[in-house]
Amino acid sequence: MPALSDEPISLTPEQYEREVKKILDAASTGLNAYESKHLDSVSGMDGEYVIDVTVRFSALGEASFFVLVECKHEKRKVERHVVQILHQKVQSTGAHKGMIFSISGFQKGALEFAEKHGISLVHLANGDSAWCTKSMAPVTPPPSWAPYPDYVGWWCQGNSMSVMSAEVSEYTREALGLPAL
Repeated sequence: MPALSDEPISLTPEQYEREVKKILDAASTGLNAYESKHLDSVSGMDGEYVIDVTVRFSALGEASFFVLVECKHEKRKVERHVVQILHQKVQSTGAHKGMIFSISGFQKGALEFAEKHGISLVHLANGDSAWCTKSMAPVTPPPSWAPYPDYVGWWCQGNSMSVMSAEVSEYTREALGLPAL
């Protein structure tokens, strides 16, 4: 598992939401009628919600998908009740999937609830967190010539994490419930 910094990334909330949207948009290859919106107003059975990012697309024949994405730009780890609220919004709006991106990670209760209810949790981090070396020596920062994205998402799945970025969409597609290309 990568060693993610305890220091949150330095983006405004709007910049952060747009970086998340960029990662999701990169996974749109091969999807029909793909559309993502920032700060989308969505009607539910119990009222109106403004969702940080929504994604709509057709795939797997012509099946339509609708994904709600919340972006948490807070210094503390996301708690269970936040995941429960998104789960309720997914049910209320008829969405197919819910995702939460956080700059600070997730508490154990949030991870457990999300796993049982199909909510994808992603820790957004600086791109250099994706720099890995095969060495027993302490982790060193990537060299200036190494190509790595500004930001990556670390998709939390049980005891493992997979990297998501605008450059590599394999795990983003999997988190959305889509087959690999």
